[in-house]
Amino acid sequence: MTIDLDRCALGVELGSTRIKAVLVDHDHAPVAVGGHDWENSFTDRLWTYPLESAWEGLQAAFVELSADLEQQHGVRLDRVGALGVSAMMHGYLAFDADGELLVPFRTWRNTNTGPATEQLSERFGTNIPHRWSVAHLYQALLDHEEHVGRVAFVTTLAGYVHWRLTGEKVIGVGDASGMFPIDAETHGYDERMLAQFDELAGPLGLATPLVELLPRVLGAGEDAGRLTEDGAARLDPGGALGAGAPLCPPEGDAGTGMVATNSVAARTGNVSAGTSIFAMVVLDRALRRPHRELDLVTTPAGDPVAMVHCNNGASELAAWVSLFGEFARAAGVEVSTQTAYEAAFGAALDGEPDGGGLVAFNYLAGEPITDTEEGRPLFVRTPGSSLRLGTFMRTQLYSAFATLRVGMDVLQTDEDVAIDAMFAHGGVFKTAGVAQRFLAAAVRVPVAVGDVAGEGGAWGIAVLAAYLVRRSEGQSLADYLDSVVFADATLSTVDPDEGDVAGFDAFMERWTGALDVQRAAVEHLR
Repeated sequence: MTIDLDRCALGVELGSTRIKAVLVDHDHAPVAVGGHDWENSFTDRLWTYPLESAWEGLQAAFVELSADLEQQHGVRLDRVGALGVSAMMHGYLAFDADGELLVPFRTWRNTNTGPATEQLSERFGTNIPHRWSVAHLYQALLDHEEHVGRVAFVTTLAGYVHWRLTGEKVIGVGDASGMFPIDAETHGYDERMLAQFDELAGPLGLATPLVELLPRVLGAGEDAGRLTEDGAARLDPGGALGAGAPLCPPEGDAGTGMVATNSVAARTGNVSAGTSIFAMVVLDRALRRPHRELDLVTTPAGDPVAMVHCNNGASELAAWVSLFGEFARAAGVEVSTQTAYEAAFGAALDGEPDGGGLVAFNYLAGEPITDTEEGRPLFVRTPGSSLRLGTFMRTQLYSAFATLRVGMDVLQTDEDVAIDAMFAHGGVFKTAGVAQRFLAAAVRVPVAVGDVAGEGGAWGIAVLAAYLVRRSEGQSLADYLDSVVFADATLSTVDPDEGDVAGFDAFMERWTGALDVQRAAVEHLR
């Protein structure tokens, strides 16, 4: 196979637990990959990552990708045809006029912004989630934090990395919609709400209009700058990568997940399960009223999306599987991580459909959808329950989807939003036919998995980079994905099983009734 680097696109994504780099060829097929693990920390009661770790991770992922490319194809990675940056959405990165970071990166996982979300939601007449950038900025104003008087630029993690690679303070519309509400007509920041924010913020000490602090909004396919020499050196410590590659607008992991699952058309949706879990449903009409369980965001092309975002996803599942693997090793049996997952998830298929009197909460962090300020992972069972591996694991999997179900009920029942198809991606779906089946029961919609997700969000942003340079004149993102990227995609679709649906409904009744137990755990376990 001959690799033409000028026709290749590079995508990098800074996820919650892993930084990935993917190089795709002219057919959008991955030809080399690299990665680096990293973790957030809970410092001064806030979830954060050091930005130095972001660059160390990006360089490590790039070096691994370069080595993979050379080993597989004998090609030195000294240039690319296009490049894109993705990262976890939302959060707060604030810089002064000299480009210096004012406070440590505050991630999407923080829930300390309650007063800000309440005031802004009431004033704007739309839901402003805890993790949005504007909520973090306004909360800092309410808390009279010293740094707010020196803020000159606020952006997301993807926007920050893109800025350092290109010198351009821009952001993709999908990621922008996690900073501030987007006008459905203009695909820019909502001007009415910008003015309302300035009215609120002025008396609190923010003299600069908010629009001057935010990155410029761009849609998919728009030119977002070129890789500078300094930017190339930041990516490639070896110095081989040349400058000049065009970059697509930086996007959040929600937007790249939509691309990676071909879920950008109306009445389609996707579920991404990782450290967090969220559903994105592309709307064909406006919602009747605001709901605190639903975020209004956009696709990378600017089309309206209802998002159900849960702060807690598969981390607690991973902890239990790790524990079972540790037990196996203590018993003298060596098992790989993949084998441990297959055994634990496979057992769940034989578990009692309603969870058999077991209840689990996967809350490592606070969960705004259920008014839980902090996380306390919890497992409780009734005295008459049967503690079997299959039922226990089914309960843990149900728990991973329970909060998502709360938001989906609002979307599907209260708003009567029709969904034709849901696509699922994330490591939890790698064990075939288990998490996919239970998710179908939870959302009561057919769920598809398959090769559409490629290498996840890093692949999704690589596809957006390719769209920047390869699309036909006037070709929409949805058409490009359908006719070019996913024309030959293979999917495996599971319809909701009636027994699973009834079982999940019964589990949800028990789970909802135990929410006060979860809140009590937060209050009493310090």
